[in-house]
Amino acid sequence: MALPETRLLETAIVLAEELSFSRAAARLHIEQASVSRRIQELEDELGYLLFVRNHRFVTLTDAGRKFVEEARLALLHTGRAVASGRSAHEDAEAVLNVGRSPNTDPFLLTTLLSVRLPLFPQLKTEVSQQFSCDLVREVLAGELDLAIATEPPESKHLTTVQVAESPFYIAMSEEDELAGEDSVTFDKLVGRPWVIFERRLHPPLYDAVMRLAEQRRIAPSKLHRIVVPEDAYSSIADDGALAFVVKSGALRVARDGITVRPLAEDALMLKTYLASRADDSSKVVSELVRAFMRKLATFTRGTLFSGRAPA
Repeated sequence: MALPETRLLETAIVLAEELSFSRAAARLHIEQASVSRRIQELEDELGYLLFVRNHRFVTLTDAGRKFVEEARLALLHTGRAVASGRSAHEDAEAVLNVGRSPNTDPFLLTTLLSVRLPLFPQLKTEVSQQFSCDLVREVLAGELDLAIATEPPESKHLTTVQVAESPFYIAMSEEDELAGEDSVTFDKLVGRPWVIFERRLHPPLYDAVMRLAEQRRIAPSKLHRIVVPEDAYSSIADDGALAFVVKSGALRVARDGITVRPLAEDALMLKTYLASRADDSSKVVSELVRAFMRKLATFTRGTLFSGRAPA
């Protein structure tokens, strides 16, 4: 039997992750009907079902779970083959694909890119940008060698090492009564309009904020959702809202009458990790991670882990 085409494998993997034809279509940038056709074509080629679906839900069969697990590995090795060939073609010892979130502290990325490996003097690093949950998917799919991700979803196929920890920051008008505080406690947010990132950008982190609010019975009077920190300006200025932003977002919005204060809430401390595939035996990846961690260790903890509001 001929091996299935790569596009069919990719479609099955994405559908297995999303368990929704509409969401899989959105990720693949194709029509929902095309997802259905591809899965049908793949199952016809294989001679067995990968998914059980009806108008209400999609689930994997036992055969589907086994197939998708091996399909991920197949695509990973294909990606490595392409990368190895490209390295040889470009006369480079290694090409490393690194992903980072748009909310990554710039310090972490510049430090990573400044690392030089004596064993790999011609190392080339290509950087791309995605939100943390998407970065994890790309690492698991073999599209990225490393990712700098904040609160990445857990996976047994992922190896992570923590590289930073910082609080949420609350952005507000300089005229806000809370601007007189060195930090803001969670209970001070009750009954105020909130601005928070859209859930699709980082579902686990969004849910953590809302779950804590529910547990503490701290509800906003209104909820605005944004994609980028700069979208919070109008709500802060016009509605007196308080915006949840990460450190990099705080650096971007703390101007033009807006100030930020750290959120003093241990349950919402944000941890950033370097993530790679657990089965990645690449020497260049392991060497880079070790060198990066050594370089971070040369900085004081106050520089990297500071909970103070950005200047």
